[in-house]
Amino acid sequence: MRTFLRRALAVIAVFLIPVAGGAISALATFDAQSAPGPDRPIPAATSPAFDPAKPTAVVVIGDNGAVVSDALAPYEILVASGRFNVYTVAPRRRPLPLTGGLDLVPDLSFADLAELTGGAAPTLAVIPAMPDVGKPSTGPVTTWLRDQVSHGTLLLSVCNGAGVLASAGLLDGRPATAHWMRIGSFESDYPAVDWVHGKRFVDSGTVVTTAGVLSGIDGTLHMIERLAGSTVAANAAKAVGWRYYGNTPPVVTGIAMPAPAAIVNAGWTWAPPTVGVMLTPGVGEIDLASVFDTHDKSLADRTLAVSADGGPIRSRHGLTFLPRADLASAAPDLDRLLVPGAGVRLGQVPDGLEPVYVHSGQDFAYNDAVRDLARTTDVATARWTAETMELPTDGLQLDGPAWPWRQTALPILLILLGIAAVICLPRLRTTVDTLVRA
Repeated sequence: MRTFLRRALAVIAVFLIPVAGGAISALATFDAQSAPGPDRPIPAATSPAFDPAKPTAVVVIGDNGAVVSDALAPYEILVASGRFNVYTVAPRRRPLPLTGGLDLVPDLSFADLAELTGGAAPTLAVIPAMPDVGKPSTGPVTTWLRDQVSHGTLLLSVCNGAGVLASAGLLDGRPATAHWMRIGSFESDYPAVDWVHGKRFVDSGTVVTTAGVLSGIDGTLHMIERLAGSTVAANAAKAVGWRYYGNTPPVVTGIAMPAPAAIVNAGWTWAPPTVGVMLTPGVGEIDLASVFDTHDKSLADRTLAVSADGGPIRSRHGLTFLPRADLASAAPDLDRLLVPGAGVRLGQVPDGLEPVYVHSGQDFAYNDAVRDLARTTDVATARWTAETMELPTDGLQLDGPAWPWRQTALPILLILLGIAAVICLPRLRTTVDTLVRA
C-alpha cells in the first residue's frame, strides 16, 4: 500500500506543474477574449442619418460586448447593400468590448433608436454571439428583443447569438442552428428548440439563425435577398469580397472539441506575444474584424488596439472605435504591429517596429489574415482558426511552421524536470543523511 501511495504521489508531482499551469493559462486566455477596456471618455454622439423611406436594420451589442466578426461583418454587408438604415445599438451607449479587445461605442442606445425612428421597431435585428449568453446580464437585450418581435421585427442570429434568442424563448418550437462547438450544449440547455446540425443558416420564417462566425455572412446575404432581392445581395457579397453567394460552402461537422493545436496554444502559451493592431480612420469594418478575430481564435497571442494618438477613430461606414493605447507608449511592449486595411500606410513608427500590412486588397480579408497567422505562428494553428471561424479553405495556401513546437516543448520539458526531480531528490536526501551520520 505504501509503495502504491508513493508511486501515486510521484505521478502527481510529475504532472502537477504542467497540468495546473496549463489550466491557469487556458482560463486566462479565455478571460482575456472579452475583457473590458480601461475607462475612457465617451465620444460625443453624432446624429446618424435616417431615411424614413428605407427599412432599418440594427446590430445588437450586449452589455458585455459581442464576438467581433458576428457584429461587424453583417454590419458592413448591410451597409454595402445600400438598402437599409444600419446602426449598432445596445442597452446603453458606452464603450463595449468586441472579442480581441476592440472597443466599440454603439451608434445608439435602445432609447435613442426609438427616438430616431419615432418609436417604430426596426425591420431587422442582428444578434451576434455574446460572452454572457444565457446569463441574467443579457436581460436588457432579451427583453428588448421580445418587445421588437411583438412589433414585427425579423431576427437574424449569428453563431451563438442563437443562444441569446433561445434564452429569450424566441426559438421555441422552431428549427435553428448555431456554432458546431456549442450546438450540443444548446440542445441540453434549450430542448424546446429543434436544433439543426450541418447547415450554414436555417430560415424559419421570421427568424434566421446561422452556424459559426462567418456563416453569418451567408445568413445576412440571405436576409438581404429576402428583403431587397438577389441582385442587391449579389452586389453586397461582391463589395465585401465574399465569393460564395449562391454557392454556400459546407459547415464544419464532427466532434465538438478544439483541435490539438488550439489546446496546446491555450494551455502552454505562458507569455503570449502582444500584437498591436493599428486603428486608422476610414478602415473597413470587416478588415478590422478579420485581424482581431483571427488572432483571438488562434489562442496564440493577445491583440492590443492602438491608434496614432490614442484617440477614437471612425471606420469606413461611420462606426466609432476606441483604442486601448497610443502607438508611441505601447510600442516598447509590442512584438508585432499589424495594420488592417488595403492601401493604408503609416509614417515613422517608434521603437523600430516594422508595420505588417495585412490586407492585399486582392482577396477576402480573412484569407489574408489567416495567411499572415500561418506565416508567423504555424499552419496547424491557422487551420484551426479558419475552421472555428467557418472560413472556407478551398484554394487557401498556408505557408509557415507546421506546428506550435515551442508551446508543445514546454509541458514536455516540465514533465522531464518533474521525473528528474522525483528520481534524484530521494537519492540526494539519502546521500545527505549518510554524510551527516558519517
